[in-house]
Amino acid sequence: MRYGIVVLAVLALTQSAPGAGQQAPAAEGQFASLGSRQLWYRDSGGAGVPIVLLHARTGSTLAWERQVPAFVARGYRVITYDRLGSGRSRLAADAAPGTAADDLQALTTQLGLTRFHLVGTAAGGIVALDYAVSFPQRVRGLVVANSIGGVQDEDYLALGRRLRPSPQFDQLPPEFREVGPSYRAGDPAGTARWIEIEHASRPQVPGTAPQSGRNRMTFALLESLRVPTLLVTGGADLYAPPPVMRMFAARIRGAETVVFPEAGHSSYWEDAEGFNRAVLAFLAKH
Repeated sequence: MRYGIVVLAVLALTQSAPGAGQQAPAAEGQFASLGSRQLWYRDSGGAGVPIVLLHARTGSTLAWERQVPAFVARGYRVITYDRLGSGRSRLAADAAPGTAADDLQALTTQLGLTRFHLVGTAAGGIVALDYAVSFPQRVRGLVVANSIGGVQDEDYLALGRRLRPSPQFDQLPPEFREVGPSYRAGDPAGTARWIEIEHASRPQVPGTAPQSGRNRMTFALLESLRVPTLLVTGGADLYAPPPVMRMFAARIRGAETVVFPEAGHSSYWEDAEGFNRAVLAFLAKH
């Protein structure tokens, strides 16, 4: 989907976002120096309400090329960044990896964001939930798409093992695991671009240790969440199919849900128009 098509669809089907905050300088891409870590980020600038986008483990800032133009066109200030272990971001030698939620807190504080919308897909959704539980006062609205959520309850982990038997599942190509069959069959060029971004998002200097969560995520902990939340998934998602999404919706008070019937684990990419429309409509209410 080309940017123009996405933007026109969103302009026709959503309302304008309110402006808020001070003018921020636009940045094509640069590093934020945060102690032992250098986080590569892009900031659209502008005076609109900020949105921070958190990519999947297979992605980076590059993955949001179908969202950034549409969200900026509605007046939002959009920030994307490479989480440690992806893209250009890097950690000093021998430094502890820390948590992704604390990285997000440090970056948004440095950028002067006191409150913002948070959109995370897949592993980015795990970070988004961890952050929202840790710093709820900073989050205007939360969107968690196609994510297993990082919940550590044993019965939920057992469900994950049934859905994704190891090691066979992990040995499948990323595009088979994370892009639905309808999209792979119907849009070979789009699938090729998704694969290109996945390859380009692999860290230039591999070896960063995985980051832990700030919290041990459980369903009981999610019941304490009071941030306005939208949960999104695809009917063909091999990680978080609709029954898994409904488990989260039952525990997050007031959560709204959207299912894209033919999408896999990458609904932001596979149905960008529908994803953007749903996210912008939700955020406009908060």
